Amino acid sequence: MTLLHLILVAVVQGVTEFLPISSSGHLILLPALAGLDDQGLTIDVAVHVGTLAAVVLYFRRDVAEALAGVPRLFAGRADTPGARLALLLLIATLPVMAAGLALRASGLDAGLRSVAVIGWTTLGFGLLLWVADRFGRAAREDGDWTMRHALILGFWQAVALIPGTSRSGICITGARFLGYTRHGAAKLAMLMSIPTILASGGLLALEVAAEADAALARDGAIAAAFAFVAALAALSLMMRLLRTVSFTPYVIYRIALGAGLLIWAYT
Repeated sequence: MTLLHLILVAVVQGVTEFLPISSSGHLILLPALAGLDDQGLTIDVAVHVGTLAAVVLYFRRDVAEALAGVPRLFAGRADTPGARLALLLLIATLPVMAAGLALRASGLDAGLRSVAVIGWTTLGFGLLLWVADRFGRAAREDGDWTMRHALILGFWQAVALIPGTSRSGICITGARFLGYTRHGAAKLAMLMSIPTILASGGLLALEVAAEADAALARDGAIAAAFAFVAALAALSLMMRLLRTVSFTPYVIYRIALGAGLLIWAYT
């Protein structure tokens, strides 16, 4: 792959992974719109590693707290804030893991990677985000997260297996419907991304482990580095803006992109 191609893939993944506009949809569209070859699973794994490193760094205190609580959770006790957070993240991850395995086993995942599907999900779930943000209460912060809400958000997250939905966007939508503030909803969505990216990236890594070579490893390292920088910048900007700005700009972008994709798909 050329350096420009690597940078394009990395920046698209890095910027869109945490903004509520769908990274998977943009990565599927990139080769079609730019006339490029598909980047392949190895580069997909690399950019996932880059975005994972970015969210872990940004929420390093929460991650450290959750990791410190894992031993107590394995001992059957969720009696510390860290153990409770680790438990809630586990609960929130189970639905998407089960749905992802079922989708992969059935072979239906390939049929969802079309421009028409991405257009409808980009538009439809963008409007749903606006409804949740416009009419959802702002009575809860991320510290009010419960096991019931973790399971509910886990099922919302599973919907993001449909390309164009946006994992962060659908989790934020679900959290806003549950009454979380914008900042709290976004933080929960970001924390939920950590085990999800680990699980999906791990599965992809198993698929490409035998195909890696020195050139591909070099390309992967470059892509991961650019994805890390882009993701950290996008995440930092969004979390700061959410103190004063709604999700409406992202909704407008999704409506415009979704409408354009539908026109392209059906004409």
